[in-house]
Amino acid sequence: MVTFNKTTLCLCINAALLTSTSIAPLAQAEEADKGKLEVIEVTARKRVENVQEVPVSVSALQGENLDAFSSAGMDIRFMSARIPSLAVESSFGRSFPRFYIRGLGNTDFDLNASQPVSYVVDDVVQENPILKGFPVFDVERVEVLRGPQGTLFGRNTPAGLVKFDSVKPSQTFDGYAAISYGSRGAIDSSAAFGGGLTDNLSVRVSGLHQSKDDYIDNRAVGFEQNNQLGGYEENAARIQFLYEGNNFSALFNYHFRDLDGSPIIFHPNIATPGTNNIRGDFEADVVYQDAGQFATQQVETQGSSLKLEWDFNEYTLTSITAWESAEIYSRADVDGGYIGFPPAGDANAVWWGAQTADEIPDHEQYTQELRLASNFAGDINYQVGVFYFSEEITINTYDFITSEDPNDPLHGSQNGESTQFQDTKAWAVFGSVDYNVSDDFSVTVGLRYSDDEKDFTAELIDHPFIPGADGGNFSESVSPSDSHVSWDISTNYKIDQDINWYARIANSFRAPSVQGRVLYDQTVSVADSETITSYETGVKSDILDGSGRINASIYYFDMDNQQLTAVGGNENSNTLLNANSTTGYGFELDSEFIVTDNIIATFNISYNKTELDHDGLSVAVCGSGTCTVTDPTFTSNGKTKAYIDGNSLPNSPEWISNLTLSYAKEIGDGEFFAHTDLSYRSEVDFFLYRAKEFEGESLVEIGARTGYNWIAGDNEYEVSLFVRNLTDEQVIIGGVDFNNNSGMVNEERFYGAEFKVSFF
Repeated sequence: MVTFNKTTLCLCINAALLTSTSIAPLAQAEEADKGKLEVIEVTARKRVENVQEVPVSVSALQGENLDAFSSAGMDIRFMSARIPSLAVESSFGRSFPRFYIRGLGNTDFDLNASQPVSYVVDDVVQENPILKGFPVFDVERVEVLRGPQGTLFGRNTPAGLVKFDSVKPSQTFDGYAAISYGSRGAIDSSAAFGGGLTDNLSVRVSGLHQSKDDYIDNRAVGFEQNNQLGGYEENAARIQFLYEGNNFSALFNYHFRDLDGSPIIFHPNIATPGTNNIRGDFEADVVYQDAGQFATQQVETQGSSLKLEWDFNEYTLTSITAWESAEIYSRADVDGGYIGFPPAGDANAVWWGAQTADEIPDHEQYTQELRLASNFAGDINYQVGVFYFSEEITINTYDFITSEDPNDPLHGSQNGESTQFQDTKAWAVFGSVDYNVSDDFSVTVGLRYSDDEKDFTAELIDHPFIPGADGGNFSESVSPSDSHVSWDISTNYKIDQDINWYARIANSFRAPSVQGRVLYDQTVSVADSETITSYETGVKSDILDGSGRINASIYYFDMDNQQLTAVGGNENSNTLLNANSTTGYGFELDSEFIVTDNIIATFNISYNKTELDHDGLSVAVCGSGTCTVTDPTFTSNGKTKAYIDGNSLPNSPEWISNLTLSYAKEIGDGEFFAHTDLSYRSEVDFFLYRAKEFEGESLVEIGARTGYNWIAGDNEYEVSLFVRNLTDEQVIIGGVDFNNNSGMVNEERFYGAEFKVSFF
């Protein structure tokens, strides 16, 4: 029978799920048994390094901790407000996540949207937002790098990046299988196994299945149906082969995702007028939609990569070749209500129907990176490389007829269509040098030249409001391009063996963006490149003889020509614009402590302040004309507009904080454990302008997990109970401002039970 210190194991699994530290797997339990936090290794600079010595503000989650926190069928949005300065939201639900770091992100809901936060999985950038929704399972480590990352990771990283690394194959046979059942009939199951096939070849196969029953009733008169919306079924898998020979390795990765479910639910007039409070008659499991029966969201993604590595003792040559593809069809009743002859004062009634669909029928992304890194034993090391990116994407947008009569044969039929096509080519050369000036002081200098160009065409095929041949006579093409030199300079000074001070100045950019959602508003808009220069400094410290850790950083950035998205107004459209300048400043603090032999605690907090600086910059406000705008307004061409100079960025909470407590105690032949976490994010504005109905309240969510684990033979077993959003707090988390003040709310309380077996 395998024996080990079970208290240590449980603490490792249930500790610090969201800090810059993370408890390592079993192989490191011996160090933790001595009452010290173990060394955390990250690849934030494409080398394996101690996180405490990396001159970058980085948080890391890994192993069983990440699995536990993302359990209960959670999608990638589980990370929001649980890592300092990171927020994640979506108006599509389980697909199309939008990431914000230090207040910088993009609210654009079009499928061609670019983001200033890059997303990298197994060393491959995932550019299109649909690729960024891949479910989290069998993941070894997640790293969140804050601040510009333009030297080593390139274009579209002015805010930072989120980096996932899956568990890799090895010669040692191991694996796990887990299944949970939760409220609303939710099932979450995943499994992985792997080991050596020959002395040189190993494999790892992992998969996931998640499903949830439809549970939302539709009560619109004439359209009644119980359990019509809210459910989904998702399947994903990954297979990897690793060949390890003499000074050479080859890693092949293939992965796919298949999601069939409902889009996020929109509710009309979600807020009590003049406030951001959910109206009193709101029911989360009830809608009044005249197009709910057509709602669907289908996503298919797949990709493969081949990573080749040659070890020449003093040098390592790495080649990463990758292909990704995404398809989506998402149709929703965006107004969230019904038209017709409703009772007076019915908040679920809308004055016109908005029923749309967005589709990516074709998408291909190819990337190639070739990198040479030195492995010198002396004071200097460097890495140089080249990178190539190619993407082709087609996007269709559809409009549908909404009738007052459910028996109308035209109800739900298509009456509008537009298309976008974009071909992107980008390439770069980069280099980075690390120099140890002394045993205690080191300097890193990085440089990258990037070249980016796009060929874009938007065409209106069928105008929803102008029938006949004249309805589809719009077509426009643009070809923006730009090049940029990104750079960074950082220093790291070892004050003593437990405290490191670092400072960093970095510059990066986001390539030009194009938006041509021309179905309703025949305008193709281009945003020029945005550039950012960021200054940060911080301290990373191990304290209390290794049983505590406190990392803190402060920063300031100045962004020129920030790309902004003005959404909504009178049309369901997006328009890009550049702000002259945006400034931001703040701080982040991560801490973790072994309180006793049985308790580990973590506490994290961040403050992020952003401000637009562009005199006279204005955007259209809510198309319904009923929202309470608090910015100065004026009328132009019959449209109400608001000045946004001085506003903070949308979906940018000033405060994010998190607290976790983990407890474990041996009982009988096994171990009882309990974990609780509390996350907080402060108020946010959903749009560039400020309106009382479109300000999200502060949100506090509490989660808990408790259970028992034991060992029998060579297997470890675990049973647990869990709950998310323990207090069932619900607030408005997003809005649609072109019609009827529609909005979305956060997930209700969710609870369930899980069984897991790990084998070695």
